[in-house]
Amino acid sequence: MAFECQKAWKVSSGLADDAWDEEITSSPQVSSPHFSLIKEAGNQSKSSGNIQKPSLTITDISHQTHCRFLELPPVIIAEIFNHLNPRDLSIVSCVCRLFWRISSDSHGWKEFYCERWGLPVPLKASEMSALAPEKSWRELYVEREARSKAFLGRFKVDALHGHTEPIRSVCLLASANIILTAGYDTVIRMWNMEEGLLIDHSCPLLSTIRAIAADTEMLAVGGTEAFVRCWRAVPELPHLFDISGRTGKSTEFCLRGHVGPITCLGLDQTRIYSGSWDMSIRIWDRASLKCLKILRHGDWVWALVTRGPNVVSTAGSDMYTWDVETGQQIRIRLNVHVGNAYALQCSRSGHLLFTGGEDGAIHMFEGRSPRHHTSHSSDGFAIIDKPIASWVPHSSPVYSLAFEDPWLVSASGDGKLAMMDVRKLLKLGSNAKSKIDIDNRGQWQNAAIITLQTEPPQRLLHGFYKNLYSVDIGAERMVCGGEEGIVRIWDFTQALETERRVQASRNIRLENRQRRKKAQAATFNKSKQVDPYTAIAKSCESNVGGNSIWQRHDDRNKVNA
Repeated sequence: MAFECQKAWKVSSGLADDAWDEEITSSPQVSSPHFSLIKEAGNQSKSSGNIQKPSLTITDISHQTHCRFLELPPVIIAEIFNHLNPRDLSIVSCVCRLFWRISSDSHGWKEFYCERWGLPVPLKASEMSALAPEKSWRELYVEREARSKAFLGRFKVDALHGHTEPIRSVCLLASANIILTAGYDTVIRMWNMEEGLLIDHSCPLLSTIRAIAADTEMLAVGGTEAFVRCWRAVPELPHLFDISGRTGKSTEFCLRGHVGPITCLGLDQTRIYSGSWDMSIRIWDRASLKCLKILRHGDWVWALVTRGPNVVSTAGSDMYTWDVETGQQIRIRLNVHVGNAYALQCSRSGHLLFTGGEDGAIHMFEGRSPRHHTSHSSDGFAIIDKPIASWVPHSSPVYSLAFEDPWLVSASGDGKLAMMDVRKLLKLGSNAKSKIDIDNRGQWQNAAIITLQTEPPQRLLHGFYKNLYSVDIGAERMVCGGEEGIVRIWDFTQALETERRVQASRNIRLENRQRRKKAQAATFNKSKQVDPYTAIAKSCESNVGGNSIWQRHDDRNKVNA
């Protein structure tokens, strides 16, 4: 179809905006273009006998009716916009007012948002009473994308004291405004995320707690007792879970079946996942509390993460991918790290996998079926998958990873938190020669194998003198705990506002400096400009002495005469 773009997109006459500023009550009638195939006879050379084959060209023979993109029904335009990525959709929204209106209401923004961050956190009661107009998904996406830059700004650190021994696990539940921590002192402590105050704590559970998982409906913890201890949420409580038992409601229950310490936990809408040193992962039904599947590994299970129909786990130095419904092993990646693979994380969409291990390195893998840079083991089953990117930000083992798109945070035994913007890795990989497409919708495109052993992370947070065992991240906060027994909250909520004030102050200082320079230049130029009357007066004053000498000379001549 040949669109007459130059005629249809003449914004000088206001055609694009005027065409869509009218109220859209019904779909406009689209003029059907008329096309014809015209044969162009080639020049025949009688002397050589070579005959050029006729070529077919498509031309519009109707000059009275033109098929313009602007004349398509808004429903069709909206459907076309649904196939664009966020960047292209933002560019298209700048063309005209209706494009901006259609792109703002596009369901693609909701998919983009949920694919990266999930559903938005519910507003508080105070925010609901503000009667603020409802935001579109486009506005929510742009706002959240801007908030992700806060982790490069200034922060404040709150230290929460209460644990008497090292902390093994932390969990940040932003939707409930709480932080859950536990460790060697066998006590679960619940903190207010914003105020940093202790809300509640459990009684001693008589075993080290190594894993915590929570959502708005359930809290699960596991440790050396080899069973999972769970609490159901109490809607009447502002902090959801009654871990101290003060309400008197029986919300606590246990899941038994493991024969070794539990090291990792996971939750989804219908299941509970628990990994143990007994080299297995058990899948439990949240309603019936029965064990549905047992996933057998070849070594101690260190970490697991659930994404959609799959669960990914690390055992020893290998990484496994399982099908939740059937319990079948989909693939295994051998020797992901030199030593144990302690940490594992995954993007919400499942396109990217991150592992951290005993060698202090962090690897990024393709979460979907690998198409490039793979080889198989001798039995033809295990996949030796090369990472998309690798970097070594730590000098000690990486014990924990947390991901909040686009930031990946790692906690290590060297007492440091390393933050890496995953988008930077993908941009670096886009310049490489060997490329792979991770997402066909353009979310993670043009990634390539890159090694960043010398590339520093975007940010390193210091201040710890002992091992860090666990870290978690939210939209504007991070929480970590380790051998010191102190919970630290890194608050970036005011980072963007502080940066705006600093930038405004910097601009004011720059303007004042420019004014002073202009004033100095004007004064200097003014001093160079000589007033004619002042110049005559100065010349007269300088000639007073000279005139008296010539006058005396004239007097002598008169006397001699």
